[in-house]
Amino acid sequence: MAKAPIAVAYGDGIGPEIMSASLRVLEAAGAELEIHPIEVGEKVYLSGVSSGITRETWDVIQQVKTLYKAPITTPFGGGFKSLNVTLRKALNLYANVRPSASYFPAIDTRHPMMDLVIVRENEEDLYAGIEHRQTPEVYQTLKLITRPGSERVIRYAFEFAKRNGRKKVTCFTKTNIMKLSDGIFQKIFMEIAEEYPDIESEHMIIDIGTAKLASQPERFNVIVTSNLYGDIISDVASELTGSVGLGTSSNIGDEYAMFEAVHGSAPDIAGRGIANPSGLLLAGVPMLVHLGQANIATKVHNAWKRTIEDGIHTGDIFQAGRSKER
Repeated sequence: MAKAPIAVAYGDGIGPEIMSASLRVLEAAGAELEIHPIEVGEKVYLSGVSSGITRETWDVIQQVKTLYKAPITTPFGGGFKSLNVTLRKALNLYANVRPSASYFPAIDTRHPMMDLVIVRENEEDLYAGIEHRQTPEVYQTLKLITRPGSERVIRYAFEFAKRNGRKKVTCFTKTNIMKLSDGIFQKIFMEIAEEYPDIESEHMIIDIGTAKLASQPERFNVIVTSNLYGDIISDVASELTGSVGLGTSSNIGDEYAMFEAVHGSAPDIAGRGIANPSGLLLAGVPMLVHLGQANIATKVHNAWKRTIEDGIHTGDIFQAGRSKER
């Protein structure tokens, strides 16, 4: 098998150590990867590049088309653009797929039957970056929701459910307040749902939806929602499984794909050897499937589960009396 080319961003904070650990596991499992290291994030920002990414790095990503990215740090202060938002928009990564499943009893959780996937619209909403200062004391951010963008991600959610044997898709909006922007998202959801009669569909206002997610996550199967809501509830869902350090994210477009953990760069614990690499390692599983190496992906996932079941845990999922190694 020819090696699959991927761009690898080692990131900032804990990024380099968890990326190195993840790559060692993928390669030990037999993944055929041609690694192209790239530099993005804090060092690039501080060198004077406000986007956090150079033209040369863009060229590498556009050539290999798959990016495996560790968390990065955006410096505080004005003028620095979010690299994640830039990558998602520039590469047209319209669907952000974030699974959250229980690994009980290996990892303690109050919701042992939890197994859901959040499909988050990835380019629009308040994250479109349309904001300005109207007066010295008034700042405004515009919420951008389009019919084409909504149709694309909602259809992706139903197709994902169909491919993976999931029986229900739930839509979260705030239609009772934002009747036009969230209203069109809900309207399109209801239209597309009619095309999938074998998949149950439901709509919930984000307030009660999030409350139900926190108290009864096992009632959900696939959740599709807009950008900001999806960002927030996916971290909630990851924490419900035992730790946000378990959260993984696949950013999918028609031509490019990016795979990453959902957590940040955690500079306060960088270099101490205590960071949980699980989120980034598990992001490598759908990446391998995307690259046509599904058998290797299964080996990696099973090896990770066996490690967790054997009680080899990091501090964020440590359980006295159950964990054997910390």
